[in-house]
Amino acid sequence: MSRVARSMAPSHAEDVVQETWAAVIDGLDRFEGRSSLKTWVLRILSNRAKTWIKREKRLDLEHIFTEEAAVEETAVAPERFSRIGNWSAPPAAWSERTPEAIVLRMETGMLLARVVEELPQAQRIVVTLRDVEGLSSDEVCDILGVTEANQRVLLHRGRSKVRSAMERYLSEP
Repeated sequence: MSRVARSMAPSHAEDVVQETWAAVIDGLDRFEGRSSLKTWVLRILSNRAKTWIKREKRLDLEHIFTEEAAVEETAVAPERFSRIGNWSAPPAAWSERTPEAIVLRMETGMLLARVVEELPQAQRIVVTLRDVEGLSSDEVCDILGVTEANQRVLLHRGRSKVRSAMERYLSEP
């Protein structure tokens, strides 16, 4: 919950989580089981985070999701593909079992966390819910109140930015 709250309302994550737990405890008897408990709790968290953002008169999350999804942006550089659409050079494998690889994996994990934190807000939230928390597409759409198409666009763009940053880091001498 903290990780999701930090992705949505970084400066108020602790407050959002505390309010969410209070709301969950107060509303547990009203949980109908139409979704998983995790999805229900994260939907409450999402609503609490939106409330905090609106209190600060910050950006409206619903507009962030539609605006970021509407921006024309190439997710993967076109030169990465051949004329017929195949990878020119496929992404490099990232797994080896040497001590150097273990240290690299730790560094990579820290870089990965930093890259995700630097994504535009809507992409960061969707990537966090899907790839860090492991939620399904339907669950993310339900929690955030976005369309499947917007969720898919934001996830693709976010993953592409993370992949590009990781490839740059891993290809450095």
